[in-house]
Amino acid sequence: MPRHVPLIVTSLVLIVSGCTYERGGSISSHYSEFSAREPTRSTVAVCSAYGCRTQTKVRFASKQINQIKKVMSKYRRSKGDTPHGERVAVAYAVGWMEQYVGKITGTSADRPGMEYLGSGDPTQQDCVDEATNTTSYLLILQRNGLLKHHKVGTPFSKGNLLLGGVKNWPHWTAVLNANKSGTRFAVDSWIYENGENPAIVEADKWYLTDLDNLPKPTG
Repeated sequence: MPRHVPLIVTSLVLIVSGCTYERGGSISSHYSEFSAREPTRSTVAVCSAYGCRTQTKVRFASKQINQIKKVMSKYRRSKGDTPHGERVAVAYAVGWMEQYVGKITGTSADRPGMEYLGSGDPTQQDCVDEATNTTSYLLILQRNGLLKHHKVGTPFSKGNLLLGGVKNWPHWTAVLNANKSGTRFAVDSWIYENGENPAIVEADKWYLTDLDNLPKPTG
């Protein structure tokens, strides 16, 4: 959930229909929009403080990449080498990566959901931070050959400002695109505790009404 005024103003302009803001741009365009640094090799710039105002470099060395591979292999074996099995494995991998990053950056203290007082606090993350970070983590998985059935997509937001109230503000998510079916999946970590598995759900079924109707973590 966007939690600082400039982003809300931008969203008001972009969501003409009052319902959904879709983008066809590149992943790079998302990073550029929020002045965020894209991951390089296995190093990410972890966003926090709302709207990527704080960015902290964290490197996933070979030791961490091997651990992520083990996490994904475990759930691929139990769920099957299928697109669904891969999404479950990705959910656990992203959860693991959040925990690892959180210990380094202090974002292990990030509280789930919306908090006005969290703006500017480098330990706290809004949905722009979460969507951007999750996209970075997914790109690390992709670059290390850990995605077989999916490719990383461009983040997007959905909301209904015309209904009013905080719970209807536009909410951002990372994206995975299924290679075979072309189905787009939202990968959403924002509503949960740091390190908890994100929800991975079809984009058309994600955030249909408001914050009271968000999906459960995938696992």
